[in-house]
Amino acid sequence: MAATIPTVEEVQEQYLAAVRKGQEVALDAIKNVVETVQSVTSKIPTVNVPLADKLPTPEAIVANAFDFAGQLLAEQRKFTEEALKATAALRPGTGEQAAEPAKAASAKGEKKAA
Repeated sequence: MAATIPTVEEVQEQYLAAVRKGQEVALDAIKNVVETVQSVTSKIPTVNVPLADKLPTPEAIVANAFDFAGQLLAEQRKFTEEALKATAALRPGTGEQAAEPAKAASAKGEKKAA
């Protein structure tokens, strides 16, 4: 019986499924801790912290962080795609096709410098 090798997509899906399962377990634990803490803290008087109303909400902080991460990831993708284009001439099977635009761009640069 031959062993089957999973595709990249299958491995990625397995990884994401494991992450989701881990997140479910963590959320269940967090909810249990919150219930336990609430049962104790309901008996403690609240404290007003000066300027606390001026701080961003936890939701706003999370949204901002994930927006930034999305922008960063998009920039990294653009960079990586451009790096792949720039190095295409060095990869097997793409040398001749990719070398022509590079030569043309190089020739244009030499003409401008002259």
